[in-house]
Amino acid sequence: MSTTSLPPRLPVSAHAARLREALLAAGFTADGLLDLLGAPAYSALARSETVPALRATRGDSPLETLVRLFLLQQPVGHDVAAAALPLDEALDDGWVVREDDDVLATVDIRPYGGPDGEDWFIVSDLGCAVGGAGGIGTKAEGVVLGVGGASTTLAGITVRTPVSSALDLGTGSGIQALHAAQHATLVTATDLNARALDFTRLTLALSGAREAELLEGSLFEPVDGDTYDLIVSNPPFVISPGARLTYRDGGMGGDDLCRTLVQQAGERLNDGGYAQFLANWQHVEGEEWQDRLRSWVPRGCDAWIVQREVQDVTQYAELWLRDSGDHRGDPDAYRAAYDRWLDEFEARKTRAIGFGWITIRRNDAVASGAVEPSILVEEWPHPVEQPLGPTVRAHFERQDYLRAHDDAALLSDRFTLAPEVMQEQVGLPGAEDPEHVVLRQNRGMRRATKVDHVGAGFAGVCDGTLSAGRILDAIGQLMGEDPVVLRDRTPQAIRLLVEEGFLLPAGAESAEEHGA
Repeated sequence: MSTTSLPPRLPVSAHAARLREALLAAGFTADGLLDLLGAPAYSALARSETVPALRATRGDSPLETLVRLFLLQQPVGHDVAAAALPLDEALDDGWVVREDDDVLATVDIRPYGGPDGEDWFIVSDLGCAVGGAGGIGTKAEGVVLGVGGASTTLAGITVRTPVSSALDLGTGSGIQALHAAQHATLVTATDLNARALDFTRLTLALSGAREAELLEGSLFEPVDGDTYDLIVSNPPFVISPGARLTYRDGGMGGDDLCRTLVQQAGERLNDGGYAQFLANWQHVEGEEWQDRLRSWVPRGCDAWIVQREVQDVTQYAELWLRDSGDHRGDPDAYRAAYDRWLDEFEARKTRAIGFGWITIRRNDAVASGAVEPSILVEEWPHPVEQPLGPTVRAHFERQDYLRAHDDAALLSDRFTLAPEVMQEQVGLPGAEDPEHVVLRQNRGMRRATKVDHVGAGFAGVCDGTLSAGRILDAIGQLMGEDPVVLRDRTPQAIRLLVEEGFLLPAGAESAEEHGA
């Protein structure tokens, strides 16, 4: 597969507001697409299968025209295009070009629904939006991709509290900057690829968002010594032999880019600020992967790291060789490339690659040594419910609470059962008592935990009116157990239920409950 050259000119945003008005007037939105195409064709488009969408857009309505033009990259007639968008301005700004009597798009424009129902548009290279038609080969150096599963995952886990400053590091087509612009006074977006900054500018303008500060450079180099309340990054985290593709390959050995990014983020955060990343990491022979990631956490920070998926090195190599289209080229070249990947992993004693989320929070109390850092590294491959930003914020709030409360303080406090928690009893049919009781969350991380009869009784009574100690005293009397023994052995179980979000301190604002 030969490298495809990128178009030398990108659109400008001089008339982006006019184009946006036309897109909205035609119903070229996420909901409008679903209504037009229907669920089967819409799903097929997400798999880059365009035939059902082409069949659904054979008319000349403005919406059908815009779908064929910007999502399917089909030529449309001049007069048909003029009926769907402000054609003279779109031609002048470079969103489209004219060839004879036809009009062709120069970029992908994908409708994207914001978290509060906003109608946004993500602009990327031709054929590089998820659900777009295959236009440009992704082996082209400097290509800018549209929104994909990784992008939406990061957007969903990001803490969305109002902040003064936010940094989108490695902005790509600008989706994280677009989200941040809704709750940050100042947004800075950086990228090593200058074309990506141009695309971010287009995405923000076409979505009606505020402009961002756009800086070219690698990692934190462009921002000097500035600090932020929020840092987000979907970096080029792929662990590969070399840095052929800037949109995915880190250019450092192994997982060094992700490690460097996390370690340098600590000094770039204001107190209480969050840095949130997607990352890959190596599972190295003779080393626990959890220990590897704990070593990444910078001084003065708490951390929550979640491994979502693990692939052995053969699966990983095949995934990314297919991503770049190498499997469609010369078989000998493909085998040689596969060998290079496996040679790289063997040299680094890498047996598998993990993928997941990393969140760190700057904590000046940790930095000063007043409290110990809270660092949780866990594997959670199970389904979750996005958005998880409120869940992430609540996790760190609970860590603060637990550090400030010893066992005596815990027993003196009152708790409520989280509203999304359900109780399940598991046992043989007809049995007088269940074999065990399970508490299960129906939101957020959707955790489940077994509890004994004391734990189940305790959780069921927690409505914020009685202290934990008084509840244990009552349970002891009811079950004929020594209340002193219960008070001694139960705080650790309470602590775990609080840590995992099953119990909430009464009167404390829950980020998950308030969606903030």
